Amino acid sequence: MKINFMESFLIFIRGLFMGSADIIPGVSGGTIALITGIYERLVHSIGKINFTFIKPLLKGNFSEFKMKLLEEIDFGLFIPLFLGIGIAMISFARLIEYAMNYYPAYTFAFFLGLILASAYVLYAHLEKFSIKLIIVSIVGFILAFIFVGLNPISATHTLPILFFSGMIAICAMILPGISGAFVLLLLGQYKYMLNALNTMNFTEIIVFILGAVIGILGFSKILDYFLQKHEQITITFLIGVMLGTLRLPYDNIVNNLRVGSFGIPFEIICILFVLLGFILIVILEKKFKFVKD
Repeated sequence: MKINFMESFLIFIRGLFMGSADIIPGVSGGTIALITGIYERLVHSIGKINFTFIKPLLKGNFSEFKMKLLEEIDFGLFIPLFLGIGIAMISFARLIEYAMNYYPAYTFAFFLGLILASAYVLYAHLEKFSIKLIIVSIVGFILAFIFVGLNPISATHTLPILFFSGMIAICAMILPGISGAFVLLLLGQYKYMLNALNTMNFTEIIVFILGAVIGILGFSKILDYFLQKHEQITITFLIGVMLGTLRLPYDNIVNNLRVGSFGIPFEIICILFVLLGFILIVILEKKFKFVKD
């Protein structure tokens, strides 16, 4: 397997951004993957894993096992990407927890800018925009708007619950516009898992990851089909979803209004953070370039 170190490094950087996004309620790592041009490769690579390499391994045919393993699993993508995601999630867990506790409005204003810019980037790369696609986008908007308005449920934190939470959350994490962290918030598991990361509770982290792996292996095949057969409709639907999820950061900004700092009105500071998030996504898109596989 030939290694392209520059390509691996850029994939690792994408992983850092994806991991940072996945830990934030309201921001999707799938969105970051999409605007940095790696999304379709990621979904397709996960979707083609069928574990056919296990049979020759059980038979002791190690040469066939190695051949099928390399054919079926895109190590050049998975190793640097998931390394970046893991490092980012562990590194930023405390920072995000601190920012949300002490500067919630500014933090969510930044998130709002990220989501708004992501929707704009996807819209700019649509090949066409017909009445049919507008309807699909509106449906996505309405569903997401209703979804993010739901109240978090009370839940226990047993290992089976964490396992199924991982299965559900990962399906959202891989979808652009739908935040897996927000799904965890609705399930009553977000702060608990954030604390598990901060305290390095390996038992709960491993159980959650196992659920996530099973969930992503199944869901990615469905998503890969829609991207391969109905790409424009899928992307348009996801744009609507992104715009609908803006309800979450907006509500959190409004609910945390207070006096501004250094004589600057609070609203102006929030707008500056929105612009900062928007500009960051535009820079990312220009840096990595949106490339269709």
